[in-house]
Amino acid sequence: MTFASRSPDTESVLQLTFNKGAVLSGRGTRAPQRSLKDLKRGEHGVLDRLNLPEDMSRRLMELGFLPGARVVAACSAPGGDPKVYRVDGSEIALRKDTASQLFLRSGSDVKPSEHP
Repeated sequence: MTFASRSPDTESVLQLTFNKGAVLSGRGTRAPQRSLKDLKRGEHGVLDRLNLPEDMSRRLMELGFLPGARVVAACSAPGGDPKVYRVDGSEIALRKDTASQLFLRSGSDVKPSEHP
């Protein structure tokens, strides 16, 4: 998927490749990849990929959910759904079914955030 934006003076191109396969663990077996849904309040992780339809992926990327972005889990509704995530200076509420399709980088430890 390629996105291009043009202005009179500059041109930007962002190309993303989505990997829908599972991640191999050190033993060569398939390990489940953590998603945003797995983050507890105050924890953060680095976004690896979005496994959503193109229109939803595009909208979330416009909001800052880009691969490599640091995402912090914030508060949630009383029932736990939706949950608020902080990304790129904004707070965005996502339902569990959507958050479960935004995967974190393997090997990047989920850590408590210094700025909850």
